Amino acid sequence: MPLVAHNNLPTFQRLKDGGELVLSLERATKQDIRELHIGFLNMMPDAALTATEQQFIRFIGASNQIAQFYVYPFSLPELNRGKATEAHIAEHYFSFGDIAEQGLDALIITGANVTNPSLEQERFWDPLMQVISWASDNVASVLCSCLATHAVVKHQHGIDRSLIGRKKWGVYSHKINRPEHPLMRDVNTRFDAPHSRHNEITRDQFESADLAVLVESGDAGVHLAVSPDLFRIVYFQGHPEYDAVSLLKEYKREVVRYFNGEREHGPRYPENYFSAEAGDVARQYFHAAEKAAAAGKDLPPFPDAELAALVDNTWGDTGKAIVNNWLGLVYNLTAHDRKEQFMPGIDPDDPLKMRA
Repeated sequence: MPLVAHNNLPTFQRLKDGGELVLSLERATKQDIRELHIGFLNMMPDAALTATEQQFIRFIGASNQIAQFYVYPFSLPELNRGKATEAHIAEHYFSFGDIAEQGLDALIITGANVTNPSLEQERFWDPLMQVISWASDNVASVLCSCLATHAVVKHQHGIDRSLIGRKKWGVYSHKINRPEHPLMRDVNTRFDAPHSRHNEITRDQFESADLAVLVESGDAGVHLAVSPDLFRIVYFQGHPEYDAVSLLKEYKREVVRYFNGEREHGPRYPENYFSAEAGDVARQYFHAAEKAAAAGKDLPPFPDAELAALVDNTWGDTGKAIVNNWLGLVYNLTAHDRKEQFMPGIDPDDPLKMRA
């Protein structure tokens, strides 16, 4: 169903150029179709801000709900930004005050980079808690990604995440624990998903707070959990929104950091991500870069295009299906509040349930 380009956010045009259905505001207002208004709190660092923006907005646009999707990106002033990103946010993003006054049907909150040993020490902690507290009372559902999951679980349940000995980084096989849950409707019972994190909340911690673990991996831990009321808060620890090259970009960033002296050792490859051929290309580049650095010469160009052709996205369809199910539940809960017609399969007496 269509996204509505209700402001001049460049992501709308990029998605349209890529074949996504994006309506102009003028065209949208002439159609008699239900609207869903979705907030998007983007806390990602500058280098990943617009990519994350596009990834999540594309997921929303891929939903098959009978609705027009209005997406309202916003950020937090307390996050450290460069001038170019500040200008992008000032021109294309909304203020939380305006969004709160207008109201939303749902909210997505991304992860963020941290610089302190505990989340409460971050400059963005208090304003993030204000957003979460407002959303708890005013939004049908909140979908949290990565660090946002850790922050909300800490805020709502007093549970601290724990540091992993070695960064969980790569693509991992997962299994659905509760296939009957409405978020898992028409989703394969086994699928891949990427992870990229130094910290985790364990299954035992989620369940101690009465949060249902829907999807987990024997190697990567919990991928997806939900609040007891089925979907009011959705917790992702993995990254279903990642593009095929997202982990490749992270690997390149770590290689550059190594040769800039910002890390002691060269980075390992993301697990289960590089094929044997991709590993050969990456290894050859690293050796060539080491020789150049030892000789005091400029590093050779990183083989972005060659490696991009050798990595696969094995998780995107599953991520889209879960987000589609989430938006379907939001659609029906808000339909219940507005006394509108329900979609097939929803129990009108209890919109938090799927009819058998």
